Amino acid sequence: MSTPLSLDRLRRDGQAFMEAISREFYLAHSGQKPTAELQPLYARYADIMSEESLALVLDAFRAADPASEDYRGLRQLLDWQVESQSSRELAALDEREIAWEGSALVTLPEGGKVPFQRASIDIANSDDRDERLALESARATLVEHELVPMRLEHFQRERDIVERLRLADGYNGTFDLLAGFPLLELRAQCEQFLRDTRDMWDEVYPEFVKRILGIAPGDATRADALALMRAREFDGGFPWNAMQERILGQTAEMGIVPDAEGRVVFDTGDREGKRSRAFCAPVRVPDEVYLVLRAHGGQNDWNTFLHELGHALHFAYARPALPFEYRWLGDNSVTESYAMLFDHRMQDAGWLARYASLGKADVPRFLRSAGFEELQFLRRYCAKLIYETHLYGGDVPWHALPDLYVQLLTDATSFRYHTADAFVDVDPRYYSARYLRAWQLQARLNETLTERFNDDWWRNPHAGPWIAHELFGHGQRELAQEQAARVSGKALSFAPLVRSIERLLG
Repeated sequence: MSTPLSLDRLRRDGQAFMEAISREFYLAHSGQKPTAELQPLYARYADIMSEESLALVLDAFRAADPASEDYRGLRQLLDWQVESQSSRELAALDEREIAWEGSALVTLPEGGKVPFQRASIDIANSDDRDERLALESARATLVEHELVPMRLEHFQRERDIVERLRLADGYNGTFDLLAGFPLLELRAQCEQFLRDTRDMWDEVYPEFVKRILGIAPGDATRADALALMRAREFDGGFPWNAMQERILGQTAEMGIVPDAEGRVVFDTGDREGKRSRAFCAPVRVPDEVYLVLRAHGGQNDWNTFLHELGHALHFAYARPALPFEYRWLGDNSVTESYAMLFDHRMQDAGWLARYASLGKADVPRFLRSAGFEELQFLRRYCAKLIYETHLYGGDVPWHALPDLYVQLLTDATSFRYHTADAFVDVDPRYYSARYLRAWQLQARLNETLTERFNDDWWRNPHAGPWIAHELFGHGQRELAQEQAARVSGKALSFAPLVRSIERLLG
């Protein structure tokens, strides 16, 4: 006989479910299983993802004082319940998509085949433009014919499921309620950022495209962007065989045990079926966390390893006594800000001189390249968020979204995008918003650390313990704007990012 449904049971069984499903995703995405077996898990834990469980949390949330700690935790539990309702119904689609990504092959014009998971890596690494354009065209054809129908069905059903719950006005209104920040306010900031940085982008974009790719700026495509951001000219400065030792050595200098006393496992070898996109898998928070990376080459690997290390250490140093919702749920802008705080060391001249293998004369050139890359990614993500507000908001018909996607992304980045990616280049449940707020928060955190521990805080043995206690230790109890106010006394903004990019570009 099962225990009666209660908030305590939701927390207890919720943790067991999150551990089980996180392990499934880790094994599947790391190439150790052909797909994740999700449906049996949703069936096993059906009681805590039912209409009854949602009603239980919703009633408690509506009854709680908005200024109370209970309200904070209940909002996170409600967000999880809504996501779980959707994920349970979409589990079969997710399984199908994971299996497809692990087995799909891109057929080249001459008849050769490339695993779909390797296609973006090979495009980025190719210095033959005809070759990368041919591979990109073949990739887009495969995506359009096979992956797009799955993704489109997923988004259509997800939007219907969330709106059916009638928690707020539409999908976007529901997001505002559950996320704790106004989506359209962030969208307005993104629109302003695109306007504010237009002249800067128009000045540097042609320079990099012509100098590095040797093509007319108006001809550049998404495939060219992958090759350009790969920054192969600096490969010698970021050797793969030295990456892990040097970065973990820096972490130790900062006063943090790099593997958190064995709680972090580094899965950085190559494996068939392993996703090309790196990820952190917190399987048991804080006791078992995996950092998963598949080598692309050069500075990309160093940047990615630093990013995922920030995630991994955050989860591994969360206080074990925190309730389930503060260790597993919450505003993912926070964990993404820690990941960015680490990967932005690649924009620090002192850090590069100490840990990378760049020549002294190469550092200024690399920093300018890093500024260009940062500006491109920020402009790209601002455009993605604007696009996704239409995708989820329902004000643009499904059939019109691909053209809107191309228009917005191409205008923001100047690279020509493909309509095939309109339902593929989307971060689920507005994760693009988490990334953008994380960029803003990491800028505030870096300012605070610099004020407290000087410009080279990343090797100050007092900085690491402060980070572990004052940041990582809180799990994700706080919203990004709350943490910014607590540690810096300032609001989230793109302004410090614009200043930083201007310095990098000189």
